[in-house]
Amino acid sequence: MSNLALIAKTQSLIAAGDIIGAESALVELADAEGDGALMVVLEQLPAKDILAVIREYDNSKESVINLLVTPEIFARAVVIEKQYKDLTRTHLRGMVNSVIFRDGADPVEFLNAIGELEGGSEALADYFSEKWSRIEAFARTSTFDAAEDDGEMLSETALLSSAYVPAKLELDEVADQDWMQMAWLLRYECPDLFIETVMVLRAKARAHDLGLDEEEEVEEDDGKVETGDTDRGKATPAARDDDEESAI
Repeated sequence: MSNLALIAKTQSLIAAGDIIGAESALVELADAEGDGALMVVLEQLPAKDILAVIREYDNSKESVINLLVTPEIFARAVVIEKQYKDLTRTHLRGMVNSVIFRDGADPVEFLNAIGELEGGSEALADYFSEKWSRIEAFARTSTFDAAEDDGEMLSETALLSSAYVPAKLELDEVADQDWMQMAWLLRYECPDLFIETVMVLRAKARAHDLGLDEEEEVEEDDGKVETGDTDRGKATPAARDDDEESAI
């Protein structure tokens, strides 16, 4: 099967809600022709289709897609994940952790790729949305214990200065392959992106206090789909004018 034919088949399966079938078709290519052939196809698939596959991460099995996706391809998928109406961010955190903390990966390379895209800091803020107070505590005290924080938020300038203060916690102490390790890497390896993410988190918290909806707070977006459908593979976000063009 040619690459174009496989891309067409994969997109048709995704559009029909058969995410497992789409992933299987890609895995069969890797098994038959090698990882290099799969990478060629992944580079040609639109980000929304890559996202449809990798956000359904199942930690009971390894996914060849998650193991091979490059930082650049993954970043393009991460920044459009908000198109799914998943208020718990469960899928976002699952897929991010499974990819950037995979064996042999450089998490900072993935973080830099995400930070280079418009919407990157917003996606990372969504990732941390349920840990906002502890991220603020980390920014101020260099620990994740919100009880040690006096509640006073650092200014953006103070945040920039504090990002270069020597760490109180060693990476080994927070290497949970989850949000604490992510926060540590952001603060000490990507300080500018960490500050951007904290500022977005603060904006989200203010909007929540004002009773604004997610759509009002982040951007007006009528292209969302219900999580109940997407979690069962029944729908994917509709393409936007500024989304990548289809590969075929």
